[in-house]
Amino acid sequence: MKIAYKLTNSKMRTYYEFQWELGKWYKTTGEGGLCSPSWLYFYSDPLVGMFMNPDHSNIKNPRLFRAEVEGKFLDNNGLKCGYSRARLIEELPVPQISPVQRVRFAILCAKEVYKRKEWNKWANNWLSGKDRTKKSAAIAESAVIAVESAVQITVQSTAQSAFCAVQSAASIASAFCTGKSAKNAAKSAFFATKSKKIDLIKIAQKAMKE
Repeated sequence: MKIAYKLTNSKMRTYYEFQWELGKWYKTTGEGGLCSPSWLYFYSDPLVGMFMNPDHSNIKNPRLFRAEVEGKFLDNNGLKCGYSRARLIEELPVPQISPVQRVRFAILCAKEVYKRKEWNKWANNWLSGKDRTKKSAAIAESAVIAVESAVQITVQSTAQSAFCAVQSAASIASAFCTGKSAKNAAKSAFFATKSKKIDLIKIAQKAMKE
């Protein structure tokens, strides 16, 4: 039995008000893009789901379910996945993620794909708690923009995706107590996965260890 995880709102509804019921099988055609009605989409891990939710469905106070999944399968670089047949089998406690943990997730994703020494020095200082000032984060973001603009990275390149991941991480760190933090953390993961394959489950678990 394959297992995946689903987030719903308080009424067990998802995007476009699709209504779920515990134990009931649902089936789709499994055609087209992952965000189309032809797929039932899930997360491979509860923590990844909670980190990505603000940029995906942005469900307020979500409920979390374990699901049995089968049929056609489509994966979006580990961010989310789709199956053509599924049922919810058990409701689970929802992981609580702090603003600091969201910043950690963003930075850890960016570090997987961006290796410039000075930015990684700042990132390591933030992760260790040595320097979490808004000023240093803003300087790190500005430095990245200056360096990458100088080498004229194209929008289509994997290097541009890495740059965007880093910029999102630095941006969230400079204002991690604001409402932008959750979505920017998810954006960092999105851009990082466009640059190369990374283990989001492992990163999410590490981000929770403050």
